[in-house]
Amino acid sequence: MRTLGIDTSNYTCSVAVYDDESETITMKKQLLSIPKGTVGLRQSQAVFEQVRLLGQQTMALFQEIPGPIDAVGASVRPRTVEGSYMPCFLVGKMAAEVLSAVIACPMTSFSHQQGHLAAALYSAEKLDWLFGEPHTFYAFHLSGGTTECLLVTAGNGNILEIERLGGSLDLHVGQVIDRVGQRLGLPFPAGPELEKLAETSSQEALRSFHMAIPNKGCDCCLSGLENLCEKQLLNRKPPEEIARFCFDYICRSVESMLQNVFAIYGKQPVLFAGGVSGNKFLQKYLEERYDSVFAKPEFSSDNAAGIAVLTCLGERNASL
Repeated sequence: MRTLGIDTSNYTCSVAVYDDESETITMKKQLLSIPKGTVGLRQSQAVFEQVRLLGQQTMALFQEIPGPIDAVGASVRPRTVEGSYMPCFLVGKMAAEVLSAVIACPMTSFSHQQGHLAAALYSAEKLDWLFGEPHTFYAFHLSGGTTECLLVTAGNGNILEIERLGGSLDLHVGQVIDRVGQRLGLPFPAGPELEKLAETSSQEALRSFHMAIPNKGCDCCLSGLENLCEKQLLNRKPPEEIARFCFDYICRSVESMLQNVFAIYGKQPVLFAGGVSGNKFLQKYLEERYDSVFAKPEFSSDNAAGIAVLTCLGERNASL
């Protein structure tokens, strides 16, 4: 079986084909064009960019791996909750519906968040977490538009339910990273360049920044981090030290959330998904301390891989 996944987020246009015989993903994706000096896009511009790019990416994908598909899936909303909506996802939804009607193949809708979780499990070789009788695990979705700790119920090859246990009460982790990066003169999205900058800082310099994390139970507050980085910039702290401080603060803030979740709900394995989960500092910090699984970098940022995988697993179940 070959299934096509489509994901048209506010940051990336992505299409992917999953071949269940070889268990391989072939993917094409491109960041949306974002004007220099800005952080993100208005929804109207994001929709325009997706319309411009989706056909190009799809043609490039099938030039590389020509042949028919058996089913198509698309992310049609940000999260699996009532009222979750973002216009850019309608571009992928429309394309999937048209394709389904023209070639008479099944079409399945998912949330962008479900796609992130499935992509992370696929890249970490943990798709077995989706099988068996319904069971739960924790997941952190860390990106430019989401900072959430989730209780995921999975089984029978599907993500059955996602319950939010905690998250950011103000800015998201990706937002803070992009804003700090912008103040340091880095391009948007700033994560990769801010990480490279932080790698040149010394561990000794980090100790001078150590401070308590003002989390509230299973929730976090990150607007204070932006203010602290701004203050350090005004005090002429070296950019690499500010970058390292930013990531250290995020690591300890996520850890605080996780510890409180464990204290309230009990310990379970933890999956990390979303663009920020690809950060080297976060992975090293948490893998050394907890039973945690991370997406590989190419599957942590926005992508259609998880949608293609979930589409395939859903069709398998439907044929049983």
